Amino acid sequence: MPETLGSMISYPSAWLLISATILSLPSCAAPAIIPAPIPAPISTQPAPVGMLLIPAGEFSMGSVDSLARADERPIHRVRLNAFWMDATEVTNRQFAKFIDATGYKTMAERPVDWDELKKQVPEGTPKPPDEMLQAGSLVFTPPTKSVSTNDPSQWWVWTTGATWKHPEGPASAMDDRMDHPVVQVAYVDAVEYAKWAGKRLPTEAEWEYAARGGLDGKTNCWGNEPIDPTRANTWQGEFPVRNDRLDGFTRTAPAKSFAPNGYGLYDMSGNVWEWCADQYRPDTYAIRAHSIEKGASADNPQGPSSSFDSNNPDAPDVRVNRGGSFLCNDSYCASYRPSARMATTPDTSLSHLGFRCVQSLPK
Repeated sequence: MPETLGSMISYPSAWLLISATILSLPSCAAPAIIPAPIPAPISTQPAPVGMLLIPAGEFSMGSVDSLARADERPIHRVRLNAFWMDATEVTNRQFAKFIDATGYKTMAERPVDWDELKKQVPEGTPKPPDEMLQAGSLVFTPPTKSVSTNDPSQWWVWTTGATWKHPEGPASAMDDRMDHPVVQVAYVDAVEYAKWAGKRLPTEAEWEYAARGGLDGKTNCWGNEPIDPTRANTWQGEFPVRNDRLDGFTRTAPAKSFAPNGYGLYDMSGNVWEWCADQYRPDTYAIRAHSIEKGASADNPQGPSSSFDSNNPDAPDVRVNRGGSFLCNDSYCASYRPSARMATTPDTSLSHLGFRCVQSLPK
């Protein structure tokens, strides 16, 4: 098994098309996880439409699996209140209702603000050409031949006119993808949708707890069995050149195309990455574990008060993504696992990044 089986990429708008980097972290062993009992979901409140109750409980956050990266360690106990969560990722149909009601324009529909972008790159970085600052987004574009997986710029292309309505650029459309997850939405777009819907983005801890579906300490959302094409929408074949489509999909899949997890949630593994509320730090777990007494749990953690990503050290704000996507393949990115983490700047949109919402229970 290769020492490294994953990478995290971060793109501050157009500029990181040129300067995209990859962070690879080795795996290591650690003590076994002790599963905790999960209480049955009990609530007197009716479920909001399209949402499911995630019961209060405690779980082991993180992983020491052979595919895990350093930012997934150390494993530590977390206790959460109950909450509601969308059964599926927010779809194009749902997002269109938000746009129709508000007239909101997503980040990808606005020209790139160089004054903001230059805050995220090393001092003295020259201004990109004007065509790189037009409204658009990053689109996964398979290369025509085998390339090194250490250079994501080989398959990510800044595409003028790529938006949630045109995920691969102006020639594409989502008319036949209304029930697919919306993509090309930045963190700030997801937050605005959540506010409009009377919801919020999940914390990283809520997301992982829900994704595990009651299977505490397991490698995958369905248990310890390895991934196969019946489990989730991921990449089969040679990444990033050839997708053999053994799961039936080249890019996104419609919501509910695969079996739900133990809590009834769909696509917590693969399909598209999902925004979380937390700022990202690779040492979040180490800091948290150090702050709690031995044998104790962190209660409803909200994430760190500041962020840092070594892939994008100049970015003042970086947010957590979870769940992996249709691009996940063990030869490159095994991030379909519930413990896997990615970091992205909040103004960035991508063709494999969407979101789902949660709602706190009334007190």
